[in-house]
This record gives sequence, structure tokens and C-alpha cells, in this order.
Amino acid sequence: MVLPIQFIERTRQVLNDEYPAFENALDTVSPTSIRLNNKTDYQPDGEKVSWCESGCYLNERPLFTADPLLHAGAYYVQEASSMFLYQAVIQCFAKADRVLDLCAAPGGKSTLLSQSLSASSLLVSNEIVRQRAQILAENMTKWGNPNVVVTNNAAADFTQLKHYFDAIVVDAPCSGEGMFRKDANAINEWSVENVMNCVIRQREILNDVWDALKPGGVLVYSTCTYNREENEENVAWICNELGAQCIQLNNVDENIVATDGGYRFYPHKVRGEGFFISVIRKEDGNLQTPKFRIQPDKNAKKIESNVLPIQIIEPDIYVFYNIDNKIIAFNNKQINELLFIRAKFNCLMAGVELFEVKGKDFIPAHQLALLKILDKSTCTNVEVDYKTAIAYLKREAISLPEANIGYLLITYKSLALGWVKNIGNRCNNLYPQHWRIRMNL
Repeated sequence: MVLPIQFIERTRQVLNDEYPAFENALDTVSPTSIRLNNKTDYQPDGEKVSWCESGCYLNERPLFTADPLLHAGAYYVQEASSMFLYQAVIQCFAKADRVLDLCAAPGGKSTLLSQSLSASSLLVSNEIVRQRAQILAENMTKWGNPNVVVTNNAAADFTQLKHYFDAIVVDAPCSGEGMFRKDANAINEWSVENVMNCVIRQREILNDVWDALKPGGVLVYSTCTYNREENEENVAWICNELGAQCIQLNNVDENIVATDGGYRFYPHKVRGEGFFISVIRKEDGNLQTPKFRIQPDKNAKKIESNVLPIQIIEPDIYVFYNIDNKIIAFNNKQINELLFIRAKFNCLMAGVELFEVKGKDFIPAHQLALLKILDKSTCTNVEVDYKTAIAYLKREAISLPEANIGYLLITYKSLALGWVKNIGNRCNNLYPQHWRIRMNL
């Protein structure tokens, strides 16, 4: 690996005598790690990630696209170092009611947050780039937790939610030095000028979203880079200019380097890529509780859950609306907030989509199939083999001649993949067109 001269010089100043070991590590193969979803008991062979209870290293890298369990949301392929967010959650804001993941695509940290937070919490996962936001929505749908909103907004838009969030996670766009081992393009795009441009952009993002964090709330700031400007110097800027203090975490792995502003991960010390994370508490102050006043949606009609052909677990904690012929379930305790966010933000997901209504027909939504709160006893489940699962995920026609007529939930190893409508001689494949496997398998 040929590294930029200026990067070598600058990183040597940070690592000193450890630099040769660091550079040697960049010429080794990146470890492969996944994080398991609690909706399955799937347990692959491999060593556990010590700082995340659901993280696991794989002994070899499989062809993930060819694994139906990935598409079912059984696990998320995530770089191990970034799973350290789990420690920040469980030690500092596990009981938070409202959390924002500001730069959330493709969804690694948001899936971790949605699983680590209380089931009664609300997670807003945001991504400013539209195409990446769609990937984020796909991954959050596959993960199956109902407590998630996905938005496609700029950081400044969240000033509408002043002092709303108990915690905000900012995995900031950065110069990507920690990705050199995995991505050759990151090396080609690196320059000192780009580092400084990233610092400016990171501070703008942090400043824009700061008012959305409650006084006394927690900010998690992270990057996948090594330089001090984007890491410790930015943390110092947050503390001095915005008003905050760093939080020290307990029981940190001895191979993770604690610094004056956070925690560093180096590939010659841990089984993971380059990563920096800091946990920061905002200074106390006068809390301004946001008010959610919106005009009622004339197209929204409240309905009762007992008219629905397929049920969710604990329907009593939800309110059900028909909005533009789509049945959406909203958590009772969050209804005003969710309707406000739907009205004021560019939402890809807000509330849980259950059905599309066409005449008297309730067409089950793909999100319903993957929800952890789906009551599978209220629909017909059809377990399929690997070959049929792959055909389904390619959105090819499949035949289930012995199955019931109507809407069927296709499962593989007891995990839901999605819906078909069995019409007898064939099935209409309802898997989302834009999610289908395009690879020849």
C-alpha cells in the first residue's frame, strides 16, 4: 500500500514508535464482522467482539448477497470498531426517550441504536443524501424495530425540534483515513486540504444540530479518521464553543487508546479499522419543551385494528390511520410528535406501514413482514428452502401449489422474507422491486 507522504508524516507524529506496526497492519486483510439481530437465535462460528455483546467476527468472508438471512435482517455487516457505540449507549443513555442519529446511512449505527435503546424510545435516523437515505430506510425496515423514523434532511432542519433529543449521534463525514485498508479510493482522495475542509464541515454540522439536544443531553461524536484536527481538536471546540464536557467510559478494552478527547481504534492494536469516538455531555440550562402543533390531515382517517386481516403484537399501544390508502400504525405515546415530523420533515418512514388499501383488499406492506411485532399467528406462514428463497429475493415467480390461496408470509429458517399472493397455479411475488438481488447466483 502506497500512502501519501504527508499522511505518513502527520500520522507518525501521532503514533511515534508505533507507526511501523500501524503501517504493517494496513497491508493485512481487514477482519469481517457482523452484528446479530435479537429477532433470531442465529449464531455463526467466530470470536465475539469484546465491546459489543451482539458483535461477532467471522472466520472468513462469505458472499453476503447469497445469504437469505442477511435479507431477512438476521444480522448487519458492520465494522467492529464502530460497534463501540454500544458502550456509549449502555453506559450513558440507555433509557433515553428520544435519540437522533444525524448522519445515519447506511444504517450500522442506527440498527445498533434501535436494538440497544428501550422499546418505548423513539429513534430518528437521518441522512442528507437522498439515495443513501433510501438505503438507510431499507436497512431499518429489515432490522424490524417499530420505534424508528427515517428522514432525509439537513442538520439545520432539526432546529424545529429544539431541546427535543436526549442524545444525538454524529458519525461525521470525514477524510476517511481509517478506511485506507478497505478502500483504495480513500487513499487517492486524501489531502491535507481535504482534512481541513472536513473540519469546517463537521463544525458546521455540529453547530447546526446543537440546539436540538436537550441541556444535559449526550452527544456521541465519531469519525473514521486518525488526525487530531477532526478528532480531539473538534471535541475541544465543541466543549469550549458550544458548552459541554467529555464523559469517560468504564471497562474500556486495554487495546483501545484513551486520549484527551475520546477513544481511538488502530488496526495494529484491535481487530478493526481506524475509528475515533467521543462521548460528550451538554451543559445544563433552561429546557425549552417543543410544542407539536399541526393542522389535522384531511386525508387521515382513524380506524380500529380489528378490521385488519393481519395483526401486530400489543395493538392497544398503537393508533391506526388510513392515510392516502395506506394503513399506518403510530405509537400512542408518540402520535403528536410523529405526525409533526411527518408534516415538517422529508420522511421516508414515520409510523409503521402495515397495508395498502385497494378497494376491499388489504395488501400487506413489506415493512409489516419484517416487523418484530408482527403476530405471525394471524397470517399463513410458508417455510421455503434455499433455492426458493433466492428465487423469491430475485423477485422471480415461485409456485406453492400446496399452500393456501391468498397472502402468504414467506419464511426461511423461520425468519420472514416478505409476502406473496398465491393465486393457485402461481404466486405474485410482492418483494420490493428495487431491493431484488441482481447478481447471478
